[in-house]
Amino acid sequence: MLNKYPMWKNLMVVIIIAIGGFYAIPNLFGEDHAVQVVATRGAEVTASTQSAVNDVLVSQGIAVKRSELENGQLLVRVGNGEDQLLAKEAIADALGDKFTVALNLAPATPEWLEAMGGSPMKLGLDLRGGVHFLMEVDMGEAVRKMTEAKVADFRTDLRAERIRYAGIRNGAKGIEIKFRDAETLANAERFLKSRSADMVFTDRSSGSDYFLVANPSDVYLKQIKEEALQQNITTLRNRVNELGVAEPVVQRQGAERIIVELPGVQDTARAKEILSATASIEFHMVDQNADAQAAASGRVPAGSEVYQRREGGPVVLKKAVMLTGDHIQGAQPSYDEYSRPQVSINLDSKGGSIFSNVTKDNIGNPMATLFIEYKDTGEKNADGSVKMKKIEEVISVATIQARLGRNFVITGLGHAESQNLALLLRAGALIAPVYIVEERTIGPSLGQENIENGVQAMIWGMAVVLLFMLVYYRGFGLIANLALTANLVMVVGVMSMIPGAVLTLPGIAGMVLTVGMAVDGNVLIYERIREELRNGRSVQQAIHEGYGNAFSTIADANITTFMTALILFAVGTGAVKGFAVTLMIGIATSMFTSIVGTRSIVNAIWGGKRVKKLSI
Repeated sequence: MLNKYPMWKNLMVVIIIAIGGFYAIPNLFGEDHAVQVVATRGAEVTASTQSAVNDVLVSQGIAVKRSELENGQLLVRVGNGEDQLLAKEAIADALGDKFTVALNLAPATPEWLEAMGGSPMKLGLDLRGGVHFLMEVDMGEAVRKMTEAKVADFRTDLRAERIRYAGIRNGAKGIEIKFRDAETLANAERFLKSRSADMVFTDRSSGSDYFLVANPSDVYLKQIKEEALQQNITTLRNRVNELGVAEPVVQRQGAERIIVELPGVQDTARAKEILSATASIEFHMVDQNADAQAAASGRVPAGSEVYQRREGGPVVLKKAVMLTGDHIQGAQPSYDEYSRPQVSINLDSKGGSIFSNVTKDNIGNPMATLFIEYKDTGEKNADGSVKMKKIEEVISVATIQARLGRNFVITGLGHAESQNLALLLRAGALIAPVYIVEERTIGPSLGQENIENGVQAMIWGMAVVLLFMLVYYRGFGLIANLALTANLVMVVGVMSMIPGAVLTLPGIAGMVLTVGMAVDGNVLIYERIREELRNGRSVQQAIHEGYGNAFSTIADANITTFMTALILFAVGTGAVKGFAVTLMIGIATSMFTSIVGTRSIVNAIWGGKRVKKLSI
């Protein structure tokens, strides 16, 4: 029988639209004004912290809607923006400088809906408000770290080959290797060239001074900078995710800069705290022949450097880096047999091999773990960028008892410090420091204004389309309007379901465009039905032919548009991606609602019946 769907197909249409509607519901509840409390290094957010915060807010007469302690962070929801500001000041005064207190916005989705997997769409910076940073990677530091590593490699390689050298240092003109005679220099040059094809070696001998200078080739230098940028992007993204910022944007700009956008974060101090978590570690051997007190007074032996222990007092370490945090694959806080905090480290295969070779030759000697962190000083450089302070301290000194491999532990930390160090190391080490060269805060009121303007544009656009369809196609126009409404609900539902989808202001434009495109399919179908009726077809035949023959035209048009949107998403950034995402989702849902959805309703009303005339 023509124009009759089987029951399963009708149920499929209802279920798919119902699922889209269910996941769209959380967007009706809006967001709560909230205050977020995060511990800085050496502190910890616990249930007692939560109780103290709640007591402070009650004493100040600030009503708490909900207080949530999760993943070491406390989120306190309050009624309005005024209470939010008062709550932040009261909590900051009560907790002191061991905690970071920041303004935030939190979805107001009911707990029962959250338990069923419902969550609102993630809003971009232009809609939700938040902070925007433009950061520059210190490429000079990236190159310096590479040359320091090369110095250590050259020492190891020359010793293994039994080629004697008088000294190796990283000088102003490159890595300078001094030899006692020209023959040894020539042997070393041939050997090092075969081992380090990415370095350019130059004989800079003068008189009785025999020097070989090594510098990275232009190709290698470019590769170092590209890797530094890419790894810093990955590390920043991982750290922001680890520290609980929802849907951040971390992407490159040019050859040395990175854009970081943190939607929902209204406090630039909190955002800087997240981005300044640039901790990394290095392992050095302790110089046992050096006098620590004499070194602290300035008499530091060549090839060594003096540092301060975390618990106090100087310690002299050899400059040669045994291993850096770049090779760390995993880091988890744990406890030893005496219930003392420690961090269990897992290295990659290359790091495990390096560490194994170094430690086997140093059994019985002390090894130090050097903790390195960059902090915002609050001052500006001459170019306007933020001045960063490099903090270096020895967090542990332990005697190497046996040959170490890919797995080992770091001790000498407090409980909260072991938690924070494991988090930062797990997220990865920055190859080079990053400096904030531009910062911008978008307030939630501006974001709300953008949302209201976008929604108003969508309402007016839909109203015009709905009115036209209803007047021009009457009963069939009403069906198209129902499909159009269902399409919009499904777009919102799918955007809410996809973890990485973020709605931006251009994304709203994509939704408005989808409204106009979604009705195109129904216009093609209805006009084809009219044409079939004019050619003398029966009502049932006209409906059948109209939907069947219009499908290929609709599919061709939508597929080409979808491919264009896919290309925009692949090569575009920021606003372009936001537009492309909503456009692709809208095309997919409109194909379903305009063809399958309306056909289901038309079949239910007119299918298989003796009908002489259609309202179309």
